[in-house]
Amino acid sequence: MALAGYGAKVEGIPAVEAALMAGRVRKLRVENRSAASPRMAVLLDSARGRGVEVEMVRSLGGMAVTSSPQGVLAECRQLRAVTLTQLANETAPSALVVVDHVSDPRNLGAIARSAVAAGTPRLVIPRRRGSPLTPTAFKAAAGALERTRVCLVSSIAQTLHQLSTMSIWTIGLAADAPTSLLGLELLKEPAALVVGTEHQGLSRLVAQRVDQLASIPMVGEAESLNASVAAGLALFELARVRGYLGKT
Repeated sequence: MALAGYGAKVEGIPAVEAALMAGRVRKLRVENRSAASPRMAVLLDSARGRGVEVEMVRSLGGMAVTSSPQGVLAECRQLRAVTLTQLANETAPSALVVVDHVSDPRNLGAIARSAVAAGTPRLVIPRRRGSPLTPTAFKAAAGALERTRVCLVSSIAQTLHQLSTMSIWTIGLAADAPTSLLGLELLKEPAALVVGTEHQGLSRLVAQRVDQLASIPMVGEAESLNASVAAGLALFELARVRGYLGKT
Protein backbone atom coordinates (compact mmCIF):
# COMPACT_ATOMS: atom_id res chain seq x y z
CA MET A 1 0.00 0.00 0.00
CA ALA A 2 1.34 3.42 -0.97
CA LEU A 3 2.17 5.78 1.86
CA ALA A 4 -0.25 8.66 2.33
CA GLY A 5 0.48 12.18 1.19
CA TYR A 6 -0.37 15.46 2.89
CA GLY A 7 0.17 19.21 2.55
CA ALA A 8 -1.52 19.76 -0.82
CA LYS A 9 -2.70 23.22 0.25
CA VAL A 10 -0.60 25.67 2.28
CA GLU A 11 -1.57 29.13 3.56
CA GLY A 12 0.27 31.96 5.30
CA ILE A 13 3.47 33.66 4.18
CA PRO A 14 6.05 31.70 6.27
CA ALA A 15 4.47 28.34 5.39
CA VAL A 16 4.23 29.19 1.69
CA GLU A 17 7.81 30.49 1.63
CA ALA A 18 9.01 27.18 3.09
CA ALA A 19 6.97 25.12 0.61
CA LEU A 20 8.36 27.25 -2.21
CA MET A 21 11.93 26.70 -1.02
CA ALA A 22 11.19 22.96 -0.86
CA GLY A 23 10.25 23.11 -4.55
CA ARG A 24 6.74 21.76 -4.17
CA VAL A 25 4.53 24.75 -5.01
CA ARG A 26 2.55 24.33 -8.24
CA LYS A 27 0.41 27.44 -8.11
CA LEU A 28 0.04 30.57 -6.01
CA ARG A 29 -3.08 32.61 -5.45
CA VAL A 30 -2.32 36.06 -4.07
CA GLU A 31 -4.71 38.81 -3.04
CA ASN A 32 -4.19 42.03 -4.97
CA ARG A 33 -4.06 44.14 -1.81
CA SER A 34 -1.23 42.02 -0.37
CA ALA A 35 1.04 41.98 -3.41
CA ALA A 36 2.69 45.32 -2.67
CA SER A 37 4.15 44.35 0.71
CA PRO A 38 7.95 43.90 0.57
CA ARG A 39 7.86 40.29 1.84
CA MET A 40 5.13 39.29 -0.60
CA ALA A 41 6.98 40.97 -3.46
CA VAL A 42 10.03 38.83 -2.70
CA LEU A 43 7.87 35.72 -2.51
CA LEU A 44 6.27 36.51 -5.85
CA ASP A 45 9.63 37.13 -7.52
CA SER A 46 10.92 33.83 -6.17
CA ALA A 47 7.82 31.97 -7.35
CA ARG A 48 7.95 33.41 -10.86
CA GLY A 49 11.67 32.71 -11.03
CA ARG A 50 10.89 29.06 -10.32
CA GLY A 51 8.23 28.93 -12.99
CA VAL A 52 5.33 28.73 -10.55
CA GLU A 53 1.95 29.82 -11.88
CA VAL A 54 0.69 32.94 -10.08
CA GLU A 55 -2.94 34.03 -10.04
CA MET A 56 -3.86 37.42 -8.61
CA VAL A 57 -7.30 37.49 -6.99
CA ARG A 58 -9.45 40.11 -5.32
CA SER A 59 -10.00 37.92 -2.26
CA LEU A 60 -9.14 34.45 -0.97
CA GLY A 61 -12.51 34.26 0.75
CA GLY A 62 -14.14 30.93 -0.05
CA MET A 63 -10.80 29.43 -1.08
CA ALA A 64 -8.80 29.66 2.13
CA VAL A 65 -9.22 27.24 5.02
CA THR A 66 -7.61 29.42 7.69
CA SER A 67 -9.28 32.59 8.93
CA SER A 68 -6.19 34.66 8.10
CA PRO A 69 -4.22 33.28 5.14
CA GLN A 70 -2.07 36.46 5.04
CA GLY A 71 -3.01 37.08 1.43
CA VAL A 72 -1.50 33.94 -0.09
CA LEU A 73 -2.50 30.37 -0.80
CA ALA A 74 -0.34 27.71 -2.45
CA GLU A 75 -1.36 24.53 -4.24
CA CYS A 76 1.48 22.06 -3.73
CA ARG A 77 2.78 18.64 -4.56
CA GLN A 78 2.10 16.49 -1.54
CA LEU A 79 4.66 15.53 1.05
CA ARG A 80 4.91 11.79 1.59
CA ALA A 81 4.58 10.10 4.95
CA VAL A 82 7.31 7.69 6.01
CA THR A 83 7.27 4.37 7.86
CA LEU A 84 7.77 3.94 11.58
CA THR A 85 10.96 1.99 10.90
CA GLN A 86 12.33 4.88 8.87
CA LEU A 87 11.65 7.32 11.70
CA ALA A 88 13.20 5.03 14.28
CA ASN A 89 16.39 4.60 12.26
CA GLU A 90 17.00 8.24 11.40
CA THR A 91 19.07 8.96 14.49
CA ALA A 92 20.94 7.01 17.13
CA PRO A 93 19.67 6.76 19.76
CA SER A 94 16.18 7.00 18.29
CA ALA A 95 14.09 10.07 19.14
CA LEU A 96 10.57 10.82 17.99
CA VAL A 97 7.26 12.30 19.13
CA VAL A 98 4.00 10.35 19.17
CA VAL A 99 0.89 12.55 19.09
CA ASP A 100 -2.04 10.82 20.79
CA HIS A 101 -5.11 12.35 19.16
CA VAL A 102 -4.32 16.06 19.54
CA SER A 103 -7.42 17.60 17.99
CA ASP A 104 -6.40 21.23 17.42
CA PRO A 105 -4.37 21.64 14.20
CA ARG A 106 -2.75 24.76 15.65
CA ASN A 107 -1.32 22.64 18.46
CA LEU A 108 -0.16 20.04 15.95
CA GLY A 109 1.63 22.75 13.95
CA ALA A 110 3.19 24.18 17.11
CA ILE A 111 4.43 20.73 18.12
CA ALA A 112 6.10 20.34 14.72
CA ARG A 113 7.72 23.75 15.13
CA SER A 114 9.14 22.79 18.54
CA ALA A 115 10.26 19.41 17.23
CA VAL A 116 12.32 21.04 14.49
CA ALA A 117 13.74 23.67 16.84
CA ALA A 118 14.75 21.03 19.41
CA GLY A 119 16.38 18.73 16.86
CA THR A 120 13.76 15.95 16.81
CA PRO A 121 11.76 16.58 13.63
CA ARG A 122 9.98 13.22 13.64
CA LEU A 123 6.25 12.89 14.37
CA VAL A 124 3.88 9.94 14.58
CA ILE A 125 0.29 11.05 14.00
CA PRO A 126 -2.95 9.02 13.88
CA ARG A 127 -4.85 9.01 10.59
CA ARG A 128 -8.16 9.31 12.42
CA ARG A 129 -9.42 10.69 15.74
CA GLY A 130 -6.85 13.45 15.72
CA SER A 131 -5.92 16.63 13.95
CA PRO A 132 -5.12 16.09 10.27
CA LEU A 133 -2.27 17.94 8.60
CA THR A 134 -4.49 20.77 7.39
CA PRO A 135 -3.54 24.23 6.07
CA THR A 136 -4.16 25.44 9.65
CA ALA A 137 -1.48 23.06 10.95
CA PHE A 138 0.96 24.16 8.23
CA LYS A 139 0.30 27.82 8.99
CA ALA A 140 0.88 27.29 12.72
CA ALA A 141 4.07 25.36 11.98
CA ALA A 142 5.42 28.38 10.03
CA GLY A 143 7.43 26.19 7.67
CA ALA A 144 8.48 23.51 10.17
CA LEU A 145 6.33 20.80 8.59
CA GLU A 146 8.46 21.04 5.45
CA ARG A 147 11.38 19.83 7.59
CA THR A 148 9.47 17.28 9.66
CA ARG A 149 9.26 13.60 8.86
CA VAL A 150 5.77 12.25 9.54
CA CYS A 151 4.49 8.72 10.02
CA LEU A 152 0.71 8.28 9.81
CA VAL A 153 -0.64 5.31 11.77
CA SER A 154 -3.99 3.63 12.33
CA SER A 155 -3.56 2.98 16.06
CA ILE A 156 -1.37 4.80 18.58
CA ALA A 157 -1.69 1.90 21.04
CA GLN A 158 -0.49 -0.56 18.41
CA THR A 159 2.32 1.81 17.48
CA LEU A 160 3.54 1.75 21.07
CA HIS A 161 3.77 -2.04 20.83
CA GLN A 162 5.75 -1.74 17.60
CA LEU A 163 8.14 0.73 19.22
CA SER A 164 8.65 -1.72 22.07
CA THR A 165 9.67 -4.42 19.59
CA MET A 166 12.23 -1.94 18.23
CA SER A 167 13.66 -1.47 21.75
CA ILE A 168 12.45 2.13 21.89
CA TRP A 169 11.21 3.36 25.28
CA THR A 170 7.90 5.21 25.29
CA ILE A 171 7.51 8.11 27.71
CA GLY A 172 4.00 9.48 28.17
CA LEU A 173 3.45 13.02 29.41
CA ALA A 174 0.93 13.08 32.26
CA ALA A 175 0.31 16.00 34.59
CA ASP A 176 -0.28 13.75 37.62
CA ALA A 177 2.64 11.37 37.11
CA PRO A 178 4.88 11.15 40.22
CA THR A 179 8.05 10.86 38.12
CA SER A 180 9.52 14.10 36.77
CA LEU A 181 10.53 14.34 33.14
CA LEU A 182 13.38 16.67 34.07
CA GLY A 183 16.63 14.74 34.09
CA LEU A 184 14.86 11.46 33.34
CA GLU A 185 17.53 8.87 32.52
CA LEU A 186 15.33 7.20 29.89
CA LEU A 187 15.73 10.29 27.70
CA LYS A 188 19.31 9.16 27.02
CA GLU A 189 18.01 5.88 25.58
CA PRO A 190 16.14 5.30 22.30
CA ALA A 191 12.90 7.06 23.21
CA ALA A 192 9.54 8.31 21.98
CA LEU A 193 7.77 11.16 23.75
CA VAL A 194 4.01 10.58 23.79
CA VAL A 195 1.76 13.67 23.99
CA GLY A 196 -1.97 13.51 24.71
CA THR A 197 -4.99 15.62 23.88
CA GLU A 198 -5.47 19.23 24.93
CA HIS A 199 -8.04 18.55 27.64
CA GLN A 200 -7.86 14.89 28.68
CA GLY A 201 -4.20 14.07 28.18
CA LEU A 202 -3.25 10.55 27.15
CA SER A 203 -6.06 8.16 26.32
CA ARG A 204 -6.57 5.39 28.87
CA LEU A 205 -5.14 2.59 26.72
CA VAL A 206 -2.12 4.65 25.67
CA ALA A 207 -1.41 5.64 29.28
CA GLN A 208 -1.47 1.95 30.22
CA ARG A 209 0.88 0.94 27.42
CA VAL A 210 3.67 3.50 27.68
CA ASP A 211 6.80 2.36 29.49
CA GLN A 212 7.00 5.44 31.70
CA LEU A 213 4.61 8.22 32.68
CA ALA A 214 6.37 11.49 33.46
CA SER A 215 5.25 14.96 34.46
CA ILE A 216 6.64 18.45 33.92
CA PRO A 217 6.98 20.11 37.35
CA MET A 218 5.14 23.39 37.74
CA VAL A 219 5.75 26.12 40.32
CA GLY A 220 2.48 27.99 39.98
CA GLU A 221 -1.02 26.61 40.30
CA ALA A 222 -2.32 25.37 36.97
CA GLU A 223 -4.44 22.37 36.10
CA SER A 224 -2.27 21.36 33.17
CA LEU A 225 -0.18 22.67 30.30
CA ASN A 226 -1.36 23.15 26.74
CA ALA A 227 -0.44 20.08 24.63
CA SER A 228 1.97 21.99 22.40
CA VAL A 229 3.61 23.74 25.36
CA ALA A 230 4.11 20.42 27.16
CA ALA A 231 5.53 18.85 24.01
CA GLY A 232 7.88 21.80 23.49
CA LEU A 233 9.22 21.62 27.05
CA ALA A 234 9.68 17.85 26.78
CA LEU A 235 11.48 18.15 23.45
CA PHE A 236 13.92 20.71 24.78
CA GLU A 237 14.55 18.59 27.88
CA LEU A 238 15.34 15.69 25.56
CA ALA A 239 17.68 17.99 23.63
CA ARG A 240 19.37 19.16 26.84
CA VAL A 241 19.86 15.64 28.21
CA ARG A 242 21.31 14.44 24.92
CA GLY A 243 23.53 17.45 24.42
CA TYR A 244 21.84 18.67 21.24
CA LEU A 245 21.69 22.27 22.41
CA GLY A 246 24.55 24.45 21.25
CA LYS A 247 25.45 22.09 18.41
CA THR A 248 25.35 23.32 14.81
